[in-house]
Amino acid sequence: METIYALSSGSPPAGIAVIRVSGAGAGQALVQLAGALPDKRRASFRTLRDAKGLPLDEALVLWLPGPHTVTGEDIAELHLHGGRAVIAGVETALSAMDGLRPAQPGEFTRRAFANGKIDLAEAEGLADLLAAETELQRRSAMAMVGGALSGQVEEWRGTVLKLSALVEAALDFSDEDDVSELPEQFGAQLGGFVTELSDWLERPRAEKLREGFRVVLAGPPNAGKSTLFNALLDDDAAIISPTAGTTRDVIERPVSLSGIPFLFVDTAGLRLKSDDTIEMIGIERARRQTELADLTLWLGPEGEGPDGAWEIDAKADIDTSVRKEAPKLRISAETGEGIADLRRKLVEHAKMALPAPGSVALNQRQADLIAEAHDALDDATRLNDPLLIGEQLRLARRSFDRLIGQTSTEDMLDALFGRFCIGK
Repeated sequence: METIYALSSGSPPAGIAVIRVSGAGAGQALVQLAGALPDKRRASFRTLRDAKGLPLDEALVLWLPGPHTVTGEDIAELHLHGGRAVIAGVETALSAMDGLRPAQPGEFTRRAFANGKIDLAEAEGLADLLAAETELQRRSAMAMVGGALSGQVEEWRGTVLKLSALVEAALDFSDEDDVSELPEQFGAQLGGFVTELSDWLERPRAEKLREGFRVVLAGPPNAGKSTLFNALLDDDAAIISPTAGTTRDVIERPVSLSGIPFLFVDTAGLRLKSDDTIEMIGIERARRQTELADLTLWLGPEGEGPDGAWEIDAKADIDTSVRKEAPKLRISAETGEGIADLRRKLVEHAKMALPAPGSVALNQRQADLIAEAHDALDDATRLNDPLLIGEQLRLARRSFDRLIGQTSTEDMLDALFGRFCIGK
């Protein structure tokens, strides 16, 4: 396998830049740059030189021989001054060495997976951790990186193997004409296992955590949607005008409130007719957004909003406005009245729909595989033939193997590791 290298720290200029080299040629690359291998796993000060002996930088270098490294391979790390010219000079020197090439996105982590340093669920957690923008996203990703799901899957695989052993024992003590019955506790254990997987499938999903809790502001023209949208964001994202139909399209903005990811959506004013074709397209898109919403804030006439919408009396500062009899909140985006209370209630509501802090949130791939295992085991509860039950257990075990990457496809791996940056 080729030796790869990449800048593993942030974009220059920076105080320090870290270039990582991984593969069988990492040690020789370090010798060519630094003159000799330093003591293993100990930072050493060296002058780095190119092939002509010209100095490139004075740096700290680390020699980390495999297999006890993050990739499972020999690794050299170069801790350089973080100027663009310094980094370019060292990368040029590395590129001139035989057997070395720049790393592809996610290639370091993919090698860690291939060498058994992490499993697929942990790799997915690492991808989420790199993309995390809120505290809730970070804590959920850390649970995955720390092996919370992987450990659970290993427990499930262990349970499947124990159940399979009972089936095998029943088959071993049977003859061709008389299949032995399974132990009395088998059915209870299998049923409890199915229930446990059902509970996991009811958990909030990682996609919701990643995309944010979707809150759609809806109502007729001039109901105050864009004003409220800007107030929630504390930004002038939407154009505000007394002219009906100013908002023609959907405007989406992600924001974090108290560490909870939200996606606020401002929509065109809903009305039955308009002579403006573009406005009618915006109105149709607004209707679709209310169907996609996790929560709709309804600023229109009381009782006319979508099912489950919060009734918002949005113009509490205007004495002549029509009051709602039983709104969720009375607010004024103009004066700020009720905005803090609305934010607080939104956070409380979203917390119930999103994964708890630090808990495992399944992504769609993981949920689909757990669902496959659940269905196979559920089918087994309705069977009497140990041979058929054993086949369903095998299918469940195969789903668990795929979940943590013991069996996987190249296309799926390419898609996952393509999410990573080049130096990871």
